[in-house]
Amino acid sequence: MFRISQYMRELAQAERDGQWPAARRHGTGAPPGPVVIWNLIRRCNLTCKHCYALSADHDYPDELSTAEVFGVMDDLKAFGVPVLILSGGEPLIRPDLFEIAARAKAMGFYTGLSSNGTLIDEAMADRVAAVGFDYVGISLDGLRETHDQFRRLQGAFDRSLAALRHLRARDVKLGLRYTMTAMNGHDLPALLALMRDEQVDKFYFSHLNYAGRGNIHRGKDARFAATRDAMDLLFERAWSAACEGRPEEYVSGNNDADGPYLLQWVAARWPHWHDALRQRLIAWGGNASGIAVANIDNRGHVHPDTMWWHHDLGSVRQRPFSTIWNDTSDPLMAGLKQQPRPVTGRCGSCAHLAICGGNTRVRAQQLTGDPWAEDPGCYLSDDEIGRAAAPHAEATHA
Repeated sequence: MFRISQYMRELAQAERDGQWPAARRHGTGAPPGPVVIWNLIRRCNLTCKHCYALSADHDYPDELSTAEVFGVMDDLKAFGVPVLILSGGEPLIRPDLFEIAARAKAMGFYTGLSSNGTLIDEAMADRVAAVGFDYVGISLDGLRETHDQFRRLQGAFDRSLAALRHLRARDVKLGLRYTMTAMNGHDLPALLALMRDEQVDKFYFSHLNYAGRGNIHRGKDARFAATRDAMDLLFERAWSAACEGRPEEYVSGNNDADGPYLLQWVAARWPHWHDALRQRLIAWGGNASGIAVANIDNRGHVHPDTMWWHHDLGSVRQRPFSTIWNDTSDPLMAGLKQQPRPVTGRCGSCAHLAICGGNTRVRAQQLTGDPWAEDPGCYLSDDEIGRAAAPHAEATHA
């Protein structure tokens, strides 16, 4: 995840104080265990066009039992995992969801919920608030017409918007989750306006990743010019919020070229902060799949992240998560944990490799069969990545 607002607040403070915030000059260090996104259930009441889990509204066999989930949670806690994001499918369909969430909170995990929102009426909002989730993300793909088309359910937008209002009334920290494609990019400005009007805390902008139905629809991925326009809009929005002291969070995911693009955006406006920001971005390090973010699916299989469901690292029924995660006998995991990663093509000769970490490997794998090929989703030009002038400068510096 790329925390746009965090860097914008640091930049705003630097402009006020005349120096980059001292506490932010270097990274804070990675947690001992990864953030775990846990698909507790595959069943969903929707069949969204970009679903990476290819979910549908029927039960799936062989899912982890409550007792098995609790056992895995004990191992995750001992391993130092700081965050659990409970997801699906639609996690609210799982009967023991609130029992699992309450235990996660009691164990000290930062506990998030990722939902489509359509099942959250007032009674359900009461239950969500009672658990004390640290964050609830609701997915919106656009305004009413666009969203309902993506979600393949008439009225889905109104139900999700009502969920936001129910949860906000109960002081639950909220976020909007949005995946941009060529089919819904036109609604981004209106969604950002909706976020502010509805007093939503956070906006998560996801680039389309090539997994599940997202892979099927990759031909409709937004063109690079549209992606750059969208990032410009998010940067401007986050910058104005930082300057005005608004408690809004803007983050992006699934395209780590956002880091070098922000560096370029800042350099064009405040060139004197280029070097300080560059060091911050190198400390961030870009793509964290297989390192600081992990996925467990509904049957207990572990993956480098949620977009790698076609690559199984092992089952928590057979080996503890902590053992699976540290095992680099799998070539993909060995490469993901390698610094720098063994990327080739444009990525291998990119001057920003130390910032983006080689970007999202699953797109390269889906298109070429080679997880180390250049990322076809990178929207930066050859000139912008310094390919001709100094191909290995950034990697050498790191």
